[in-house]
Amino acid sequence: MTNFLNALPGAVSQGLIWGIMAIGVYITYKILDIADLTVDGSFCTGGAVFVMLFSGGVNLWIAMLAALLAGMLAGLVTGLLHTVCGIPAILSGILTQLGLYSVNMAIMNFKASVALSIMQKETLDKLLVSLRFVQGSKGGYPIYRHPILVVGVFTVALIAVLYWFFGRELGAALRATGSNPNMARAQGINTDFCKVLGLMISNGLVALSGALLCQYNGSNEINVGRGAIVIGLAAVIIGEVLLDKVFRNFALKLLSVSIGAILYYIVIQAVLQMGLNPNYLKILSAAVVAIFLTIPYWKGKYFGKKVGKEAAGRA
Repeated sequence: MTNFLNALPGAVSQGLIWGIMAIGVYITYKILDIADLTVDGSFCTGGAVFVMLFSGGVNLWIAMLAALLAGMLAGLVTGLLHTVCGIPAILSGILTQLGLYSVNMAIMNFKASVALSIMQKETLDKLLVSLRFVQGSKGGYPIYRHPILVVGVFTVALIAVLYWFFGRELGAALRATGSNPNMARAQGINTDFCKVLGLMISNGLVALSGALLCQYNGSNEINVGRGAIVIGLAAVIIGEVLLDKVFRNFALKLLSVSIGAILYYIVIQAVLQMGLNPNYLKILSAAVVAIFLTIPYWKGKYFGKKVGKEAAGRA
């Protein structure tokens, strides 16, 4: 139990970082109603761009902005394959993801892993987040540098920007496109443009999350994004199942996704503390997603029928 409590801050920190990626998944999966598999590649792209630029002496914020733009470019490719070439969205994402493996290798000079020089205090102090900062005052770092606080503030600011954007005319057009594309086109909305823009925003956030995780781990690996879509879906589904009745505001729905990612990592950490072989994490992730996807279906199929029968009996 003590080991689990000691590992909890790190699990929450990782959950918050992956929560930003999950918000990107939410935009495509829930708002645009598109199953986008680009994220497995664009997540690594964000980390790759960041680690190479930052290691080369580029300013932290410029490197993070470049990672964001690289992710948006990946989303643009997926969007064009889908809208211009007529390839189904899920296949477009797979094609882009496949191509990004080679692109990411090229960005990292064909190295499977590139590390940051975090052993140098000067480099470490420039980072926004790091696993070493989790120790807080025990490790000699001020509390305001703790990843939970830093990424928490970052997430709140990001949600505020997205809430503002989706409340504007263009954001409403994106939501209308995902809700009813035929009606959206009847209202004069360019649905193809909205799909491409949504994919760009989504993958930009995914790449930004990858850049943050690169800082947190102190390195970027070519396979870091493998299975990212499963983690993103797990966060979205967990947040929706547990908090949908409470969080009805759009901003709170985005927050619930972040909370879902935190809960996911807490569960993973708890299972690992119970002695699970880490090699089984992928199947555990798949099981978690399957369970939380099943819950709404069972509630509607069995609980909904029960309510209907009770209402019919009273009538």
